[in-house]
Amino acid sequence: MTRYLISFDDGSMTFPEEELPKVAEASHKVVREAQDAGVWVFGGGLERQRASIVSTDGTVAHGPYPETKAVLGGFSIIDVPSREEALEWAAKIAAACRCAQEVREIMPD
Repeated sequence: MTRYLISFDDGSMTFPEEELPKVAEASHKVVREAQDAGVWVFGGGLERQRASIVSTDGTVAHGPYPETKAVLGGFSIIDVPSREEALEWAAKIAAACRCAQEVREIMPD
């Protein structure tokens, strides 16, 4: 099987704040479905704008930088037999989270 990263940009979840409980419930339902299907590896939301960049010489800079166009807001990692199945899971996540999802194949170890 192949692992896929399904992610969305910070700020792309745009819905009224009072709908957050419904969105959270729908999202957790998809996670449980993926767990029950045996394809869920890991996932979660990320603290907004709290990246630190560690360079090869050990220097630490806090980012993201203003020229960054997109900042990762959250992600899921699934392990499925095909890209088509990864896209199906991304569609379920997109519907639950109410925002588009990006799908990328993770290179093997």
